[in-house]
Amino acid sequence: MREALLFQKIDDSKEVLCQLCNHYCKIKPESFGLCRVRMNRDGILYSLTYGKVDGLAIDPIEKKPFFNFKPGTNILSFGTPGCNFKCENCQNNFLSQSIKFKPESLILRQIVPPEEILEVAKKYKVDGLSYTYSEPTIFFEYARDVIIRMKNDPETKDYVHLFVSNGYFSKETFEIIKSEKLLDAINIDLKFFDESHYLSITGGHLKYVLENIEKVFESGIHLEVINLVIPGENDTEESFKSIAKFIISISPEIPLHFNRFYPQYKMSYKPPTSLNSLKIAREIALAEGLHYVYIGNTTLPDVENTYCPKCNFLLVERQNYFTRTHYNKGRKKAVCPKCNTEVNIII
Repeated sequence: MREALLFQKIDDSKEVLCQLCNHYCKIKPESFGLCRVRMNRDGILYSLTYGKVDGLAIDPIEKKPFFNFKPGTNILSFGTPGCNFKCENCQNNFLSQSIKFKPESLILRQIVPPEEILEVAKKYKVDGLSYTYSEPTIFFEYARDVIIRMKNDPETKDYVHLFVSNGYFSKETFEIIKSEKLLDAINIDLKFFDESHYLSITGGHLKYVLENIEKVFESGIHLEVINLVIPGENDTEESFKSIAKFIISISPEIPLHFNRFYPQYKMSYKPPTSLNSLKIAREIALAEGLHYVYIGNTTLPDVENTYCPKCNFLLVERQNYFTRTHYNKGRKKAVCPKCNTEVNIII
């Protein structure tokens, strides 16, 4: 166990307030937070997942998915057990949800110290790290220690660090991310655009996710948004239009990914998303004015490519995680070789 970074003692009863995410759980002594991986021991909140690494793998950055950030690079990815959501469609439910029923099983897992992650990253010569598979907010202390350790090492100080998140982190967590400059990019999963679905399927509230999308963009951290299109839940034209309108109200430069759903977990009875629904979603988002709209988890042609929003020149070509770039390199961003426009692709 590791003492939690963000909590407050409430009163003399030794109850504590966890400040890690927007659930702000009040946790009594010897009890757990909603995520089941934060425990109050005698008035001190502890993380039970520190260093309990699972799913360690090297992935193309496009698999996260990040399409407008460092195209063609390789990323070391990992997560830890647990999650602050209860998504009924979770594709990594073995990692995120099963631990909630047996949190004591964490004791059997060995701890991988941050320096070991650093050595793996060096050995395989990756370009950065992605904190993913489960919600990185719930292992924030560990992710932070890994990042700080890597930034202090001459060989890894320039590695990029990415969160693939449900966007439910607290203002206190995000303030640390900003002030310590921990992250280079965040992909936020905007699961639904109505409160009832958010609450019933994830256990969270829509407004906090929307607020965090705005905060991330305003911070200057590279942002991409993903929406998993689930048949019968969020596959309506109204939903597609609402998501697109919200994102464009912040910036048309934010990449939006519509991903295909496949039967998983408590939604194993549902069919995969129809390809037509995904095409309609993309058409609507582009018509609303978003510059970068993608379809993921399919073999549809041309829906993962990136085009110049000004002259429609093909800048990045993608197929099955194979990436070919056709842009010129500016100082930090790509430049269209046809019209010389700087585009929102971080290089």
